[in-house]
Formats: sequence, C-alpha cells, structure tokens
Amino acid sequence: MRTIRTMLSDMYTPEWAKHAVFYQIFPDRFALSERVVKPQGLEPWYSPPTVHGYKGGDLLGVVEKLDYLQDLGITALYFNPVFQSASNHRYHTHDYFQVDPMLGGNAALRELLDESHKRGLKVVLDGVFNHASRGFFQFHDILENGDKSPYLDWFHVRKYPLNAYGGGDIGYDAWWGLPALPKFNTNTPAVREFLFSVATFWLHFGIDGWRLDVPNEIADDKFWQEFRTRCRAVNPECYIVGEIWDDATRWLQGDQFDAVMNYPIARAIYGFVAKGLNDAEIMRSGFQKIYKLDAVEFVEELGVLFSKHRPEVVDAQLNLLCSHDTPRALTILKQNETALRLAILLQFFLPGVPCLYYGDELGLAGNHDPDNRAAMPWQAQQHWNHSLRGYIKGLLGLYRQHPALRRGVFKVIYARGKMVVLERKLENSHAVVIVNAEDSSLSLNVSVTANDGSYQDALGQQTFQVKGQNLTGEVQARSGHLLVL
Repeated sequence: MRTIRTMLSDMYTPEWAKHAVFYQIFPDRFALSERVVKPQGLEPWYSPPTVHGYKGGDLLGVVEKLDYLQDLGITALYFNPVFQSASNHRYHTHDYFQVDPMLGGNAALRELLDESHKRGLKVVLDGVFNHASRGFFQFHDILENGDKSPYLDWFHVRKYPLNAYGGGDIGYDAWWGLPALPKFNTNTPAVREFLFSVATFWLHFGIDGWRLDVPNEIADDKFWQEFRTRCRAVNPECYIVGEIWDDATRWLQGDQFDAVMNYPIARAIYGFVAKGLNDAEIMRSGFQKIYKLDAVEFVEELGVLFSKHRPEVVDAQLNLLCSHDTPRALTILKQNETALRLAILLQFFLPGVPCLYYGDELGLAGNHDPDNRAAMPWQAQQHWNHSLRGYIKGLLGLYRQHPALRRGVFKVIYARGKMVVLERKLENSHAVVIVNAEDSSLSLNVSVTANDGSYQDALGQQTFQVKGQNLTGEVQARSGHLLVL
C-alpha cells in the first residue's frame, strides 16, 4: 500500500506541538483549591452536573494536580475559557483581560503558567472572539445609552431598545440567536484592534497558544491572517488551533491556523472500531451521523483526510475523540471499553497531536452537556478504572519514547475485513500497530521491513514473529497491538 505522507512543505507549524500530548480541562470541573475563596451556592462537587450550576473548580486546583498530569504523561494543557464570565463554561466573556475571580484571578493563571513551564508543560487558552457577553462593558453601554452609545458599531445593532433579556426580536445579531451572546462586528477597526490586543496580551503574559472558538463564524480571511501575524510577532512558536468540525482547508493554508480540532478523524476511528454507537447522543453533537467502516473504507477515509493538507498541518492536527461539546468517548461507544482502547490506540498512532478530555483516562462516561462535564472524582479513586488509566499511561510513555509514533512517515501495510496493520517510521525508530476490530481471531501474515525475530506487543504479552520480512501471528478478536521493530 502507498505511503500517504509523501511531500515536503515550507509551511511552518510549531515543532513542540507536533510532539505534545494534550489534556483538555474544563476549569469549573477539574480541581478545587482551598486557596481560592469561593462564593456561596456552589453545587456539591459530586452531585450530578447541571447546565447552569457551578462546582467551583479553579486554576490553583490545576496547579495542585500537575504531578498527576505529569505522571500520566501529559505535556500540554488546553483550557476551556478562563476569563471573567457569568457562566460555568465561560463562553460568555465579560472581561477579556481578567481571569475569572472564581478561578483565582490573574494571579492564579500566573502561578499555573510558571509551575507548568517549570515542568516543561505548555498551556493553550480558549479564545472566544466571535461574540462577547451581554455583560461585556461596550455592549452594556449600548443597553444603558441606546443610540447615544459610542460603541454602536462594535456590534450588529438593528433597532432600539435592545431586548437582551426578553423574548421576541432582540434587536441585534447574536450567536445562534442567543441574547446572552452578542456577536462582534469585526468589520469595525476598533473591534479588530481590541481582539488582537487580547490575543497578544495573554501571549506576552506567557501562554503558549490559542484554541479559537467557532472561528468560521468570523468569515474574514484577512482578520485571521492579521491575528496570526500579530500572535507570531509576540511568540513565533505559538500554536493556533481552530474549532472547525468539517473541512478546514480554507483556514489551513499557512496564513491562518496551524491546525483544527480534528473531529473528522474521530468519526473515522469510531466508525471502524465501534461494535455499537450511541446514535441518539451523537446526533445531538457536531459529530452528526457516524457511519460504520470496514478496514478498506477506514484507510480510504484516512487517505482523504491526510491528502487535504500539507504534512506540516497533518502533523499538527489536534486529534481528539471527544470534548466538552460531545458525549464522552465511552458513551459514544455504548460503554464498550474494548472499543475505547482500540480507538485510543489509533488516536495515538495516527499522524497528528493526541488530546485527552479530562477524566476519560478514568473511564468517565456522560451524555451531552451537562453530563459530559462532571466533576473529576479525585476522592472516589475506588471508582476509577485503574486498568484503563494504566493502559493510557503506558501508551503515553511509549509515545514519548519512540519518535516514530510522533513524527514517523505513515504507511498502510494491510487492510481487509475489519483488520488493519499500520506503520510509522522515522530514521531508526519504527513501529507497527495491528488492530483487529472483528469478533473473531485472525491469522496475520504481511510483509514488513524488519529484522527476523520475536517481537512482543509493547502493550501486552502477545508475541509476533518476523521471518524473511513476513510478520506473522494470531490476532485475537477485537484486539490492538503495538510493535516496536
């Protein structure tokens, strides 16, 4: 089979990102520190999450769990929004220059960055630049002063008075028509400068990149080109990743984003490894329909996805299985842990940057919002899936140890029925993954360039043989194996 990655490119994406293992943190739900004073009325940490309730997680709580994250093998953190807001998810930004006091304020972010960087951990923040909150100062000025406000051109205002809290016509454009989320008018020079100043302020503060919320809704290439230019002038190594659910070719030409959240590759992985899919919950998310794939269909889909972009982009894509916007991976797979392990193995083997959603390593399940945003069960370790966590920790260790798993040239060796054999090779680093998604064991006999000998699965006990450049062995039903050759 042909090598999918075949061309070189002069496009630059940050080198550190292409070697990273990301961990996505929803700040209100990850960890709570006693060093941050909290308001009254928080939901109990272990009570079922609600759409609007706060648990009180904060950034100093994350600092206190950095040992845990490092032990797991994480090298980069991606945070959902941290700026001042009147929502637990903080996509309703009040003040772009202030970390939410409930999260510990700017001082807490300072400590988080300092302690993370001491450990070699990168930190990426969520930038919500398409819309603000009705509590945002400039919008609130319009609510107070109507057509006398000097900020009328900051938003798309159609009539007065604005109806920001009632029903009917709200009088302005808002994200998905939600009155709490007035949409910025990014054609206004003052708005553009404001948003660029936010981006560069926090890069100067020390963050390592931006994840951009719904950037496709600012349908202005020049805006994002300028955004990239401004950010790279402050930090040439900053990582810019957009939330684009489908084809992102427009934004990945080298002048806007480095990568996107790679939901299409997640769909392909699920389609191949799943025994059953939670279609009802999947359809509530941006995944929409996920189709079952056999081995040939799976590698064909990979070929399509990898051929859309230059290698520098493919290597930088944020490969995830779930996020705060989807059901959790285990729920998508209808609680089938075997399928989840196969999915995670492919996620870490395929070209791109793997990203875990907090708690997935413990076997957390959850339907769509709010169930997918439950509190991290720090005090309930008896309910952790320690076996799954050990599997993921072991895989992350191999990922860091073997360069081929991070940057190796990707090749399909075998694809038939429900079994694939994939290869990644970089100079003297060479790895092969075998995934049998069939309900019965299969005999393996494929050509591979490797020295004769016995090779033990790096994730288990099974041994495979290479003789005369033929790789042979019995592949158990619904099993995955990683061989370092």
